[in-house]
Amino acid sequence: MAGRYADLITKLHKWRYRNVSSKRFIYVMSIAVGLLAGLASVTLKNLTYFIEASLERGIIFSDNQLYFIIPIIGLTLVYLYVKYVHKERMDHAVSSILYALSRKRGIMSLKQIYGPLITAPLTVGFGGSVGLLGPAVATGAAISSNFGRLFHVNANNRSLLIACASAGAIASIFQSPIAAIIFAVEIFSLDLTMLSLLPLILASISGILTSYFFLGEETLINFNIQDSFQVKDTLFYVVLGVGTAVASIYFTKMYFGILRLFRPFKSPKYRLLIGGIAIGIMLYFIPPLYGEGFGFINDLLLGDHVKALGTTPFDAYMENIWVVIALLFGITIFKAVAMTTTFAAGGVGGIFIPTMVMGSSLGHVVAKVINNSGLGFYVSESNFTLIGMAGLIAGVLHAPLTAIFLIAEITGGYDLFVPLMITAAISYLISKNAVEHNIYTRELAKIGALITHDKDQTVLSMMEIDDVIERNFKEVRQEMTLGEMLHDTVAKSARNIFPVVNHEKNLIGIVHLDDIRAVMFDSSMYDKVTVGSFMHTAPEHIFYESDSMKKVMQKFQDSGAWNLPVIRGGKYYGFISRSKLLTSYRRKLINFSV
Repeated sequence: MAGRYADLITKLHKWRYRNVSSKRFIYVMSIAVGLLAGLASVTLKNLTYFIEASLERGIIFSDNQLYFIIPIIGLTLVYLYVKYVHKERMDHAVSSILYALSRKRGIMSLKQIYGPLITAPLTVGFGGSVGLLGPAVATGAAISSNFGRLFHVNANNRSLLIACASAGAIASIFQSPIAAIIFAVEIFSLDLTMLSLLPLILASISGILTSYFFLGEETLINFNIQDSFQVKDTLFYVVLGVGTAVASIYFTKMYFGILRLFRPFKSPKYRLLIGGIAIGIMLYFIPPLYGEGFGFINDLLLGDHVKALGTTPFDAYMENIWVVIALLFGITIFKAVAMTTTFAAGGVGGIFIPTMVMGSSLGHVVAKVINNSGLGFYVSESNFTLIGMAGLIAGVLHAPLTAIFLIAEITGGYDLFVPLMITAAISYLISKNAVEHNIYTRELAKIGALITHDKDQTVLSMMEIDDVIERNFKEVRQEMTLGEMLHDTVAKSARNIFPVVNHEKNLIGIVHLDDIRAVMFDSSMYDKVTVGSFMHTAPEHIFYESDSMKKVMQKFQDSGAWNLPVIRGGKYYGFISRSKLLTSYRRKLINFSV
């Protein structure tokens, strides 16, 4: 059976090479991966809604109000699946894709296809306060990566197909094809050329058509703009931009802060227990934190804040508008906490939709404060709810164009384009200045594995330090005589530099051939001087574990050296030469540009 399958694939490859050009094949592949990513997104949504509906029909949402204990059950099921079935660490969806693009030539494992399809619905369906967009994008990316490998697509086109799958997934979930394309460009730092734009368009179209076919015109956010933009409200949108920027910085700081807080708990069981209890407590006081939160957004857009907030211990005080405002602001504060706690406890999901929930709550709060301040001002609460979402997306993800076009598309028009641009731009500029890297990219930037729109930096991030380390340098000891060095080392080496190490393999200096050239032919000096007499320290050291390729290049530039020693685990490991580094860089740049 396997042999027949291999023969069929071989015949398909031969037919493709003879009859289909590479460009046309990429177009066909982009349609296919957009379709498959759309199917994955629809599957994720349906599985999650099935779990939620099953729980709602039981005792969970009965008069006993036991829903706040359910997330720990979902987290336990995820833990059992990962431990006994998946048997691999489940990394953050978009970050894992970016790492695969920069360090693995766009290669993703098969487990990344079905892992999120199982764990994300269990997390979100049982009330974990995360979103489905990240897992949908990860599944689509893994499908396109393995599809590309099956059809022998090169690394550059494989990366393009991963971006296409991401566009297809987003177009399917939000039914917003333009925002899907822009997301792929902003988040994956894709060069927007005609060679990349057309595949993205085709993938986005096939993704949204898949959604229409299976779900009809049903949308996650069902709202059309009712109030037009008023110029007199411009200052308030500026205030909202500043507010969403502050909230974005808080969101990012809280995310990494809570993850650090859970780090001392080495056992996943302890993280699950503590995280599950914490989520349950938050859900008891703030029910809208349960699950993704699209119902909360839709209720706010319709002006029904009572339904949006649900049953809380503060129901007796809901007639006081300032209690309502305080509860809504509590959602703004605690959505980031609940989301990150879900991740820290072992849940699987995305940050995009929690960002929208937090932004909608903040925008609604700002509008209610303005309308109830007693100063005679009135603004559209639904518009501020929408634009608050855009401000948080722009600030948290550093994706202002995605934010603008997504909100414009899901509301069915561009009537709010000006306030969207004002708020998103202000939020992005302030948050980007305060937090250089977003949640997706911060850890990747630390290890030099971040792809950006800067082609030079991207090429450096895709280079591996192992590819440029040379190990054929003869080691010497500082107590060796000149004669011993010449006969035992120099005569047997093709290099002109010699690392001086001790018995523990620690590098204590280096000797250049030029350092001994003046006396190397004077045999009377052979037994009188030692290596230590000529040894000097290296102008700089490269640390294998911590130095990125960008840092390596910078060290060569600052030191002016042609060879620099590499230290691994505190021991001498080899050398990197400037010539080999630049040669490797040029080759990678050529391959990247093809």
